[in-house]
Formats: sequence, structure tokens, C-alpha cells
Amino acid sequence: MAFQRKKAAGIGVKAPLPGFIEPALATSIERVPSGRRWIHEIKFDGYRVQVHLANEVAKIFTRRGHDWTHRFKKVAHDAWRIRASSALIDGEIVVPAADGTTDFSVLQTEKGRSAKIVPVAFDLLYLNGRDLRKLPLIQRKAELRKIVDGTDVQFSESFEIEGREMFAHACKLGLEGVVSNPCASAASCASRV
Repeated sequence: MAFQRKKAAGIGVKAPLPGFIEPALATSIERVPSGRRWIHEIKFDGYRVQVHLANEVAKIFTRRGHDWTHRFKKVAHDAWRIRASSALIDGEIVVPAADGTTDFSVLQTEKGRSAKIVPVAFDLLYLNGRDLRKLPLIQRKAELRKIVDGTDVQFSESFEIEGREMFAHACKLGLEGVVSNPCASAASCASRV
């Protein structure tokens, strides 16, 4: 079955599709940053991955750059439906529980083809011939939302609320934690609480 790939407007810098990009890893800190310049996301408990979409093929790479497409065929199939001719997406593979939390131990026991495995996308590094890494995270996330909307790839929402409030809510729900990013930051640097 073929899907029409929709090209987005030209944003970012025109560039060839890069290979694997070393991910920015979250750093643990004592307190969630506060103030208007921060956005916060849920910290998922799963496998960090990078999705490469090019030439009608989706590949799944681990955070160390190993090609695990063969281990996560369902995720590759889900990613193939993303509406872009080429893309590089930073995300996580998770197994959601009924209460909305994620559990790494459950993910480890699931086989890579399990229908329970869900890809979660939280950053868009490259899109349709353009490198987006120098754009603010908030803008990259807006483009990411557009291309994953209507697919089985879950979009990781950002919340522009006070950091302490976000952290308290995450604790109340029993979530893994919070990832905080500067809203205008070009790099996907993060703090984890």
C-alpha cells in the first residue's frame, strides 16, 4: 500500500540527509527549571531511538547508532506512515500501561513485533531535504506534530507550565519523570528530574 508523501514548506537549512546523529541525552538535576523560557515533557521509560525515513524506507537506530529495524519491525512500519519524503526523528519506543505510564521492564519482555510497542516522537532533526537542528525546539515540534498526526506514532506533548507544577503532576501519576527544555533553544538539550 502506498501513501502520498506530503512535502512541508521549506524551513531549516537545505542539506543532504545526514547519517546517525548523536542524541542529546538528558542530565539529572535536583529541581525542575522554572520560568516562561522552559517547556516540559513527560519522561518516558523506554528505548531511546532515532527514526530515519528516506527512499520509502524507515529505519530504527538505537541511541548508540545500532540499526535495530529488524528488532522493531512494527515501529518501522508505523514510522513508514509518517507524512514526509525524508525525516530524522528523535524519540522513544515504549509499552504504555493502562494507566498511561510506561515500564522499561515490560518493554524488555515484549518481542519487537508486539502490537503493544508504541513509538513516541519528541523531536524533528531533519525534514524533506532540510536540516532543522538550528531551529528552536518549539518550531521543530510544531512541524513534527504535522507529519505524525494521523499515524500510529505518538507525539510527545510539551507543556508551557511552571516546572514545579509539572513535576508534581508527574509524581502524582507515577511517571518516570520530566524533561525540561528551553523553548527557544535550537539544540535539543534537556534536563531530567
